[in-house]
Parts: sequence; C-alpha cells; structure tokens
Amino acid sequence: MPDNLKDAALKFHSDPSPGKLAIQPTKPLVTQRDLSLAYSPGVAHACTAIAQNSRSAYDYTSKGNMVAVISNGTAVLGLGAIGALASKPVMEGKAVLFKKFANIDVFDIEIDELDTDELVETIARLAPTFGGINLEDIKAPECFEIEKKLQARLDIPVFHDDQHGTAICVAAAVINAVDIVGKTLKELKFVCSGAGASAIACLDLLVNLGVDKNNIFVCDSKGLIHKGRNDLNPEKKLFALDCKERLLEEVIVQADVFLGLSGPGILSRDMVANMAADPVILALANPDPEILPEEVKKVRSDAIIATGRSDYPNQVNNVLCFPFIFRGALDCGASEINLDMKLACVKAIANLAKAESSDVVTQAYGEHSRFGADYIIPRPFDPRLIYTVPVEVARAAMDSGVAQRPIKDLEVYRENLEGQVFRSGSLMKHIFAKAKVSPKRVVYAVGEDDRVLQAVQQAVDEKIADPILIGRPFRIQEKIESLGLRIKVGTEIEVLDPANYNMYREYSGFYHDLMGRAGAAPQTARIIMRTQNTAIAAMMVRSKDADAMIAGPASLFRPELIHVLDIIGLRDDVNTAAAMQVLILDKGIFFITDTHVMEEPSPEEICQSALLAAEQIGQFGVEPKIALLSGSNFGSNDFESSVKMREAVRLLHLSAPNLEVDGEMHADTALRQEVREELYPNSRLSGQANTLVMPNLTSANIAYNMVKALANGISVGPMLLGLAAPAHVLHGSATVRTILNMTALSVVDAQKLDKKNKNN
Repeated sequence: MPDNLKDAALKFHSDPSPGKLAIQPTKPLVTQRDLSLAYSPGVAHACTAIAQNSRSAYDYTSKGNMVAVISNGTAVLGLGAIGALASKPVMEGKAVLFKKFANIDVFDIEIDELDTDELVETIARLAPTFGGINLEDIKAPECFEIEKKLQARLDIPVFHDDQHGTAICVAAAVINAVDIVGKTLKELKFVCSGAGASAIACLDLLVNLGVDKNNIFVCDSKGLIHKGRNDLNPEKKLFALDCKERLLEEVIVQADVFLGLSGPGILSRDMVANMAADPVILALANPDPEILPEEVKKVRSDAIIATGRSDYPNQVNNVLCFPFIFRGALDCGASEINLDMKLACVKAIANLAKAESSDVVTQAYGEHSRFGADYIIPRPFDPRLIYTVPVEVARAAMDSGVAQRPIKDLEVYRENLEGQVFRSGSLMKHIFAKAKVSPKRVVYAVGEDDRVLQAVQQAVDEKIADPILIGRPFRIQEKIESLGLRIKVGTEIEVLDPANYNMYREYSGFYHDLMGRAGAAPQTARIIMRTQNTAIAAMMVRSKDADAMIAGPASLFRPELIHVLDIIGLRDDVNTAAAMQVLILDKGIFFITDTHVMEEPSPEEICQSALLAAEQIGQFGVEPKIALLSGSNFGSNDFESSVKMREAVRLLHLSAPNLEVDGEMHADTALRQEVREELYPNSRLSGQANTLVMPNLTSANIAYNMVKALANGISVGPMLLGLAAPAHVLHGSATVRTILNMTALSVVDAQKLDKKNKNN
C-alpha cells in the first residue's frame, strides 16, 4: 500500500474526530418538557406500550430502522483473522454505507469470541435492539452454522453479506452477461476458483436461477472438488463431481463462465484462451483479481470481464445489494431474507443495468453507461437502486409470507423511497399528479442537451407532457441512441429543426412586428428565428403551437430571459415579472423571491412579486407564510431598504388582507416565532415563515446560494412569475430532476391558464 494512501486513510479515520460514526437524536431536546417526554416520566408510557405488545417497539423506538453489523474479525477482507477490535474500522465503514445508500441506522458490534455456540448465544441476546442483523467477515465454515442457527431462533432477518450479498451481485452480472452473448444459464459450463462462504453462496443461488449443478466445476487450494476427496466440509460436498479432471487448467477448457473468488494470478492467459466463445470472466479477488482485464484482452477480444475494482468496468460490489435488500426487508417487517427475496433482488439489479443511463451516475463516473459488455451491472452510485430494489424485495417478502408488516401500496412506497434520493419529491408529488390529468405540449429550447433528453424520457414515462425538442434531428437521434433512451421521434416526441421548419416565415414576420421598433429589422428577425432557440420556443408558445416552454440549461440566464419577456410578455394584470426559487432543507421547504429578475424593485413591485409567489406556492398545495426581510425589525431602523419593505407590507395588507404576511423583519425573526412574539406580539404571521421576500435581487440571490451551499439544500427553479404563458429559464447547472420538475410545473401552469381562458 503506497505511503500516501496509508497517510490519507489514517488521517481520514482520525480527523476531525476519531472514527466514522456518531449518534444524532431525532427528537428536539430544547425545553424541560422535551426532556420529560424523551426520558422520565414520559418514556414510561412507551415502555408500557411495548410491554403490552412487543410489535409496538416498531412504533415507539428505532428498532425498525436499526441493523447490527456484527463480526468477530476472523475473515476480514484482504487481512484475514485480525481479531474483533482490529475489524472495527471495516464494520464502521459498513455502517456508513448502510446510512449513505439506504438511510439505515447501524450499530457496529465487534465480538471477541471464536466459539460458534457462544457467538450465536451472544448475538441472539442482543437481537431485541435490532430490526435486522448483518453478519460480516466471519470465516467459513463457521459462518454457515452461525447464520443458520441465528435465523432459526430469531424473527428478524439475519444476513451474512459475504455470502449472499456477493452471490446476488454475481448472479445479476452473470444473468446480464449471458444475455449479451446469447447463451442460456442451463447450457453453461461454469468454473469457480474458490470454495469459501461467498463462492458456495454464489453457486447455490446460480443453481436456483437455472445453472446446471452438474456443469459446475469448483476448485479450491487443493484442486478440483471431486467425490474422491475426503477433506470436504458439507458445503463443498454439495458441489463434488465424479470426473477425471483434477486441475483448474483442465476444467477451464471450453468453459463459458469463470468465477474467481480466490486470489491474484490464479487464471492465466493460456487458460482464458482455452475457454469457449464469448467467455464471461468474473475475477473478483481483491485487491488484485485472478487476472487483470488487460491480460484477458490480449488473448480474447470477445470476453466480458468483471472485477471487484472500481478502476475497471463492471465492478461487482456488494454495496449494490446489502443496503437495499435490508431496506425492503425492514420496511415490510420481514422475519427473514429468504430465497424469493434474494432472487427478486438479483432480477431488480440486473434489470436496472438494462435501463437508460442516469445523469447522477454520469456525473459520478464522467461517462454514460449503456447496457453491453462494459456495463453488465449498475454502478454503486446509481440513485435508482434505492427505489427499485427494496420495492421488489418487499413484494417478494409479502408474496412468500414472511412480511410481518405488509406494505399496503407498493407504488406509494416506491414514491417515498424516491423522495429519499430526490428530496424535491414530496413537494412535487402534488404537481406531478395534477400534470398527469391533462398533459400539455412543452417545447424545450435546448433539445440536444443530454439532460434535457433524459428528462424528456422521464416526462414521457410519467405521462405528464407531450414534448417538442428544438434541435438538429440527426443529432437528437444520435443522442437518444447513445444514451440508451427509448423515446421515439414522431410518435412520443416532436423535433423542430431550426434550420428547416414550416412556421419560419410566419415567426420571423411576427417577431419583426413585435420588435421592429426595438431594432429588429426584418433580416435580424429572420436570423433570430433561425439561430436563437429560446426565441423560437417563445414564439411557439406565443403562437399557441406549444403550451409551455423550458429554456436552458443556459450558461447565461438573462439573455434567455430577455427573449422570453420580449415575445411572451406579461399577464394583463401584472406590471413586471419576478422569479422564485424553492429551497428544500432538512428544516423545511422555503420559497425565496426575487432571485433573478428585478434588480432594485419598488415597494409596488415587491408587493406584486409577493402576490405572484403566493399564487404559485398555492399550486404546490402549500399555505404561504410570507415574511418581507430587511435590516430592520418592525420599524427599528429607517434604512432605505427597510422603508421600502415597510411600504410593501402596507400595500400587501391592503391588497390581500387574508394573506398571512408581515414585515419588515430580520431573517431570524421570520424563522423563529418566539423571537417575533417578543418583538411584535401582534404580527399577522404565525409559526415559521416559508416564503422569504428579499429587498433586491442581490440579497435574494446571495441568500439563496449561500443557504443552499451551507445547508446542502435541494432547489426547484428558478420559476418565472407573472408571464402571459408558462415559460422558465434554467441555469447551466440544472440536473435532469430539475428539468423534469420544471416540466411538470409548466404543465400545471398551462392547465391553469387553459382553464382561465375557457372561463373567459
């Protein structure tokens, strides 16, 4: 191990505080009453409820989301039998992965015990604390017996990840690799190097999936496992064959699949050369595989290769499995993780690799992933794992009868899991539901952008919009294919080529009519209607050839905004546009205006932007609580901005007497009712403000970006307010999820406008 890696790893584990875990309370402990509820005397009521009904522990404690990661340190990956205490950094690391990928809380427990029965007894006595147990780095063959005995005694899942997590990921990779080369599981000649816990579990699962046990050749450190050997444990005996071959180099001849769970350099180039056509090689020894991919490619260009390493394609990593199979098992109260649940996990992981690529994965790895020889299994950072795998695991648990708390609606469950990844999900759920009722035509100005295309695919899948893309048709089709998308030009989406479209002359003339007195001569109008996609999109909306538009992602916001304002214009009852951003934080959802349009708004403009914001917030099903912010608290100072905001509040109270709005006030006064009550008990604002109106664009933009960065906020927007038709301009940093969210919002805005026009 290089010294620089060693130093970096030790510093990582020691600074700023030792270790990788800490405990955080989930309830406030601010007042004396909080303390009396969390502990004595209030806690007694929770204890009594559990004493009367043990299942109540899942309602009143963290048991249902708590897993024990347990080891005795006898088989730590790459290190061997280093002991319980030395294994603690690994167990803490496992705990971090549970939390990071599935939001599961973990206690790592290192038990200094080698006797199997004593270890089982110790773990069983700890079980009431947990909703599940993950056994880790316990050597074979003891691990088989320990898991079996614990599962027989306990009514919570017991899962030895070294066995089953590896097996599930290997099985998913094998299924997809075999599919790519056009073979079937039943016909495979399968060779395995290694006969430890993970290898045996892999083979067991593959047999259940359809691999013929008689075609599986297993080699350990003494050669082939055959019926003539008398040194085999019960697990190895299950794979003993009656054949003449004795060595790996003999059984590898014409093998379709090689699975390595042994050590470095076991598989030679000569052996690879002797394998069958289109061989599948899973060299999973860590950190150095049985053979390096580049060595395989020297002799077999037709091979599909997977390793356990992140620096090569097709990394087979248990993190694809264990957080998500436990998530599903915990959420339905599974009493065990049975074969049906494992098979469901295999299929969910395998199917995910076949789906179109995710922008999150692309950003993490710097390349698009598309199902094929170099992408047979999802990447660990694929955000879709959390809302696909647990759903199928829970479904299998319920179907097989081991779910003690069945999930009533798996689709709602999936949406809730998706909300853990896309924190905007809870806010946008209402918007998406409304959008699906009556999809509208949404035109995208930057139709060739990868993120736009991925968002459009999701919009089509969600049935929330009829997309129109502006861009070169051949380039859009190339991008669709390279991204592995399924959208079909001409049936599911339209493409408008700016170099050749039917409405060009009409749009050019209309643009000149609009902007002729602003310097747009006929020739200028024609150029703009050929080259400025945002202007073309805005003209489509203005001409009712589209119902809404999305401009961007754009590197510069204001030039695109000017096109939108020039062509689409403002509502009849509005004097100026405004922009609003949504920030989704751990402490709540906040709306901030005006972040992008009015540089130094007047009191009248601030009043109008607050009213527009309240109207838009209502679309989310949220009751606006509006605070106008400044450097003054209810007249404590007469700064210029304070006087302006004070006047805006007066106008708001006159124009919207039923709106919950007040000011001017400091930001902390807006967010803390106790501060506000002390300063001005008669405030019209109750509770915490959720809508923050800033005195100017600079303060709004600074506040939004600062809070977003410091509090790890998720944003929705910017939303343009006050336009004659739905239109939004997105920043260059917009994600696929942002584009999808703004698509849904645009559709709902278009529905509202359509209804208004019909009523008029």
